[in-house]
Amino acid sequence: MSLACALVAPAVLTACGSKSETPPAPGTATPAAPTAEPLVAIASPTNLNAEKIALGRRLFHDTALSGDGTVSCATCHSLDMGGAEHRRVSIGIAGHNGPINSPTVLNSSLNFVQFWDGRARTLEEQAAGPIANPLEMGGSLEAAVTSLKSKPEYVRLFSAAYSEGLTSDTLVHAIAEYERSLITPSPFDAFLGGNQAAISAQAKRGYETFKSVGCTTCHTGQNVGGSMYQKMGLVRNYFELRGTELTEADNGRFNVTHAPGDRHMFKVPTLRNIALTAPYFHDGSHETLAAAVKTMGQVQLGRELTDAQIADIVVFLGTLTGEIPASARPTADELVPSSVPEVDAGAAGEGFSGTPVQSGSGARS
Repeated sequence: MSLACALVAPAVLTACGSKSETPPAPGTATPAAPTAEPLVAIASPTNLNAEKIALGRRLFHDTALSGDGTVSCATCHSLDMGGAEHRRVSIGIAGHNGPINSPTVLNSSLNFVQFWDGRARTLEEQAAGPIANPLEMGGSLEAAVTSLKSKPEYVRLFSAAYSEGLTSDTLVHAIAEYERSLITPSPFDAFLGGNQAAISAQAKRGYETFKSVGCTTCHTGQNVGGSMYQKMGLVRNYFELRGTELTEADNGRFNVTHAPGDRHMFKVPTLRNIALTAPYFHDGSHETLAAAVKTMGQVQLGRELTDAQIADIVVFLGTLTGEIPASARPTADELVPSSVPEVDAGAAGEGFSGTPVQSGSGARS
């Protein structure tokens, strides 16, 4: 998952990426009370249906949704890897590489849109996309429904959870309901709640630095991001600094709107659980948080952050690693062995927005 497509100093606030005209995808987290802090303690989800969550969890980890029965949502969104994966790009059906780094599925209900380019407005739209993507799961919703209807247990579970039973709509809704449950309160939330002992002195110093240099211009709210689009390379050309050939994925939001002003614009990623989701950025080009923070300072803030500042910010970001709900973990009978080939975490190639297959993985955002 990527670190920060948008750490923007107040001096360039007027150039900051804008929020979508589309309202946030429907979620269930309770809105927090107004606060003077740019970051807000995460709220526990409410009004979720436990029966549908359990069904969605089973689907999320089931390779039957893919065209050849080898890839699940969890293939690219591992709970053990912060809801993302440790590959630069993901490997899908038949070993295909996709075009972009897998973003985390954790706390995704708090994002105002889904996917790096914002092409999905809701978690339901997001859940449907990878199933039909030829590089990811290589199937279709219709084929997935047909496959699941051949399994009596799924027919029973859907009939119990939904009056309409098993349909394309109830299939993606169940997955989305599971994803809405993936809220991860962290030590930093306890700190925001008044527990000064919840984080270290260095983490507190890192948080103050994070605010003072301008990171919270775009990384705000409960999700520490996920609420606007931002240009990758606002102050300095990131892609020139990267020094490699541009890819279609580098176009970002432009691939959806075809508006020239949207070229290299991306949804600002959440920084929650960021310490677990290397490699970083949409292209998976940075292996460490320290390297990612340094580059963000250069290309988004126009600053050369000191080693001490970087170290403090990295420690602060570590306090955003949260607790995954117990209900998120699949039971033994819900796990299906993966046949996706193993590769190095930093493997080259074009990736897609998905997850590596693991016994705790999930869907693509």
